[in-house]
Amino acid sequence: MEKIMFIETGMGIDVHGQDITRAAVRAVQNAIHYNSMPGIRSVLPNNSLDNMRVNVRLAVPCDKDKLDIDTVKNVIPFGQVTVEIVDGGMTTTSGIVLKDKGDKNDQMYIVIAAVEVGY
Repeated sequence: MEKIMFIETGMGIDVHGQDITRAAVRAVQNAIHYNSMPGIRSVLPNNSLDNMRVNVRLAVPCDKDKLDIDTVKNVIPFGQVTVEIVDGGMTTTSGIVLKDKGDKNDQMYIVIAAVEVGY
C-alpha cells in the first residue's frame, strides 16, 4: 500500500463453539462498523473504489489453519483486500461448556483486527 489513509481496530469473540473464523469476522466488523468515509473516492486514483486497498491484520491466538480467509475478506465491501495473520489475540475460559452451542471445551476465542485503508 502506497499511502494509508485510515486505520481502524476491533475485537471479535466467539464465546461458544471455538470458531476462529467467527471471531475474526466479528473483529473486522467491529473495526469497520462505526465508520463512514464519504470523501475516500476523491483521494483514490481515478476516483474509483476499485483502487482502494484494504489490509486486514488479524492477531489470532490459535487454529490459524482453520481460519477461512475468504469469509473474512467478504466482510470488506469495497476495494482490493488482503489479509495478514499474526500471533496474538487470546483464548480464555467462558466458564461453561454448552454442547448445544457447539462447544468442544470451555474456551472462548478472541481475535484483534487492524484494518488499514488506503491506496
